[in-house]
Amino acid sequence: MPKYLIQASYTAEGTKGLLREGGTGRRRAVDEAVASLGGTVEAMYFAFGEDDTVIIVDFPDAISMAAVSMMVTASGSLRTRATPLLTVEEIDEATSRQATFRPPSA
Repeated sequence: MPKYLIQASYTAEGTKGLLREGGTGRRRAVDEAVASLGGTVEAMYFAFGEDDTVIIVDFPDAISMAAVSMMVTASGSLRTRATPLLTVEEIDEATSRQATFRPPSA
């Protein structure tokens, strides 16, 4: 299953919700949202600084990741970034593939 790193920052409204239900409540909500699209949460951490939470999830496909991303963004409670994560073996496979490419300067 494709794996993604999600980095999120709460808006003021989202922070109020976090204060009301705590970290455990938010983890439960994340688990439910991800599971509803066939995914699983590998890890979830709260942080401070630019990101308020960092989550690693597995989804069946990129469309599922896009669906949850749009749902979360539409709520207005969070600003998120999702980064696809690749295994060492996937990078090995990528390095063995040849692509035809002509740079703009050529």
